[in-house]
Amino acid sequence: MMTFYIIVVVVLFILAISDLVVGVSNDAVNFLNSAVGSKAATFKTILIIAALGIIVGCTFSSGMMEVARKGIFNPEHFYFSEIIILFLAVMVTDVILLDAFNTFGMPTSTTVSIVFELLGAAVGLSIIKIYTSTEDLGMGDYINSDKALAIISGILLSVIIAFSVGVIIQYLTRLIFSFDYDKKMKRYGALWGGFAITAITYFMLIKGAKGTSFMTAEVKDMINDNSMMILGISFVIWTVLLQVILLATKIDVMKLIVLVGTFALAMAFAGNDLVNFIGVPLAGFNSYQLFAAEGGGVADSYLMSGLAGKVPTPTLLLLLAGIIMTITLWTSKKAKTVIQTSLDLGRQYEGSERFSSYAISRSVVRNFSKVATTVNNFLPRRMNSFVVNRFDERPFTAKQAHLGKEAPAFDMIRAAVTLVVASILIALGTSLKLPLSTTYVTFMVFMGTSLADGAWGRESAVYRVSGVLSVIGGWFFTAFSAFTISFIVVNIFYWGGPIAVVVVLLLTGYIIYRSHKYHTKRLEEQIEFEKELEGGVITKGKIIEISVKNMNTVLSELSKIIEKGLTALEKEDLNELTQVYRKYQNLDRKVYGLKIQANKSLDYIEEEDIEAGHLYLLVVDYLREMSGNVNDIIKPSLDHVDNNHKPLLSSQIKELQDVNDKLNSFMISTINLFKSQDDGEVFKIKKETKNMIKYIRKVRKNQIKRIKNQEIGTRNSMLYLNHLGELRNLLMFNTRLVTVFNDLILHPDEEEETEVSSPTE
Repeated sequence: MMTFYIIVVVVLFILAISDLVVGVSNDAVNFLNSAVGSKAATFKTILIIAALGIIVGCTFSSGMMEVARKGIFNPEHFYFSEIIILFLAVMVTDVILLDAFNTFGMPTSTTVSIVFELLGAAVGLSIIKIYTSTEDLGMGDYINSDKALAIISGILLSVIIAFSVGVIIQYLTRLIFSFDYDKKMKRYGALWGGFAITAITYFMLIKGAKGTSFMTAEVKDMINDNSMMILGISFVIWTVLLQVILLATKIDVMKLIVLVGTFALAMAFAGNDLVNFIGVPLAGFNSYQLFAAEGGGVADSYLMSGLAGKVPTPTLLLLLAGIIMTITLWTSKKAKTVIQTSLDLGRQYEGSERFSSYAISRSVVRNFSKVATTVNNFLPRRMNSFVVNRFDERPFTAKQAHLGKEAPAFDMIRAAVTLVVASILIALGTSLKLPLSTTYVTFMVFMGTSLADGAWGRESAVYRVSGVLSVIGGWFFTAFSAFTISFIVVNIFYWGGPIAVVVVLLLTGYIIYRSHKYHTKRLEEQIEFEKELEGGVITKGKIIEISVKNMNTVLSELSKIIEKGLTALEKEDLNELTQVYRKYQNLDRKVYGLKIQANKSLDYIEEEDIEAGHLYLLVVDYLREMSGNVNDIIKPSLDHVDNNHKPLLSSQIKELQDVNDKLNSFMISTINLFKSQDDGEVFKIKKETKNMIKYIRKVRKNQIKRIKNQEIGTRNSMLYLNHLGELRNLLMFNTRLVTVFNDLILHPDEEEETEVSSPTE
């Protein structure tokens, strides 16, 4: 069995590398969003600074490693054979869970996941021991409940504190500097920056020094004994230095503060979160060392009392982990996906919102608006005017308009406040050895500063609140799923033995492979879209080219989905209809993505090509409507078969397929019109459309005859007429595509009405 345990330890370290990769991909948002969103420097420069912060921060992590070994459970009551599969179950769960969140671009907490995974696995093993062991021990003896509750409470409390502090500090800072802060920065910038960087220095050096693995006790005592003097000297030096920079150079002091804050937050992240990635594998390795030192006795009878002691982590291992994290930071595509989610929720301007509004978000926004209105009415007029003036966004929006595509999502003031507040809170938690969630803290500080800064205006508030609630809901899901999956996996390992371990590890590899493939596929369209914008300007020809590509992709897929749906309907094949409906849902998400991209692309369209931009928006809108028509064909078909209603007649299916085939020909002709820009094609398509409408009327009359002859039932008639109506709607939207192309591209100067009859007329 010694060989098996050696293999398990090796697997733990392999999983540690995987966990470092997926963990950094998720947590990169914590220290990059402020610098990236404010465009304090180029993306590469920001990454270099963050990488240096990670390397330094990794050496501050040694003291945190104890949480993985004894923070959640009491190791002295577990045997080596039990503790090793507990750690393995935790790592397998962590890799799967974090990778899933990264794939969908949702920032979650690596701290919460590891805490609840340890808790779930420990509870699972404890239940087994309680019911199988002769020892008179209860759950409270196995689980360190006081410590676990303190950790969980600390994490939840950090959410409230982070949001509140973010709101307060950002509000006060904006009152001082306003959005037009250049002049005020020359007056107060050095003092404010000196305080900010001094605060960062304090928590980097004085608080962080306690966890370092390379500092001697004498050096740490010297720093602690002279902390106030170090603070005073630091404040004076930074204030004077920043004042000189303001007076003698053109260096943007705010950029300097943001980049220093990025370094500090990256360091705090590494110092606090490294335990989440390598703490469990190191605990497994320490367990094996203790077991091997006893001569490799019986694993089922060797209690792990040695884990309760303090085991220092070698600095070399910490640095190696830091290098892996740095490489991941540079190469991870999923990290960019998670960062974008955070930036979408915090940007200063409105736009295509990623999240839909929910009833609860609408209620929250409505009630807060009423409270804000009431408070403003009670404020003295002069004070109200002062506050409104300080929060006037026009200077920022003017800069955005001037910078165009290089415009930041928010200004340096908000970026600096977010970084300073978050780094202080995280470093404070690290110094107290509380495994607070860096994701929770930075995200909630970021949301707090966004709220205080007026970023959640009336046009975007409900969507931003929905997004925040979705992310917070994901955090609770993290806790629940981490506990549950880890609980299940540890039971599988315990009862299934080595065979179960091998099967679960293979399954884990397959899941990660599939998620990576899925994420890559999702990014392909975005990458293509970004390539289309590389020139900085979208011309009329480019718009038509993009429209043709979108139409070719969407219309051909819609036609195929209808064809497969009708075939499955005729066969009454419920499984096939279910698969067709899933394909439709995937395509519908793709079409929705095209709509978001279309809105983003408007910034890149020249004034003289504004009509082409109008065409682009209309094309995407019509494709979205046509996708909805197909949904109204496939979903009723699925429900019809699922409810076991009588099938459509073969003649009815053939009529619907004929209509779909003719419709497909119209779609191809429309795409060719966009390519050729031939006037003659417009007249030809419109003429054929009239013939097509006559054909649909003829088919509908056939159905009426069937109804009169009582050949079919009510359900049959409802489904058939619904499908026929939706196919006609598709035809009318196809005609709209032809009409707007003719009016906006072929004959833009002719004053004609572009409206056509409604699809339901």
